[in-house]
Amino acid sequence: MKFFTLNDIRRTAASSVTSFQSAERILKESARAHTSAKTYDIFLSHSFSDAELVLGVKKALEQEGYTVYVDWVDDPHLDRSNVTKETAQHIKNRMHTCKGLVYATSKNSKHSKWMPWELGYFDGHKPGQVSILPLVDSETDDFKGQEYLSLYPVLGKNNPSYLTSYPPRGLQIYDGQQTRAFSLRAA
Repeated sequence: MKFFTLNDIRRTAASSVTSFQSAERILKESARAHTSAKTYDIFLSHSFSDAELVLGVKKALEQEGYTVYVDWVDDPHLDRSNVTKETAQHIKNRMHTCKGLVYATSKNSKHSKWMPWELGYFDGHKPGQVSILPLVDSETDDFKGQEYLSLYPVLGKNNPSYLTSYPPRGLQIYDGQQTRAFSLRAA
């Protein structure tokens, strides 16, 4: 399976960033169209330190036709640096409005306090609707994340020109036994 590379994701992010806008600003502007009752296809679990990569992943998933929830974009009032019962409850409520969770793992992921919690909570409430999206240096790299990530299918691309071709050519899931098209069950 071919993985999304850091360069792929940065290129996708750059295609939507002008010289006058930062990735963080674009993500925050997309929150203006947000309503609290909105439902999403994907809850994007990620490290807050990866704003540029988050933009690229969000855009790549949206190119596939999915709606994507990013907490600090869609709910900018949340303080991710302060773990509280209220913030946790708000995130839980949001997870219930999403069909699936994509865990975008990068070098910064191991420092996240929220990502393992989001993964465990989501999987406990919507088993079979979690996938891991490794962000690696080369699309043919082996992915060796934290051991618990091996419990979930891995999301990758099925075409080396995936992010530069239009229309997009699809996403793949590898569950340890077979590769199949990525899809989400109805919530």
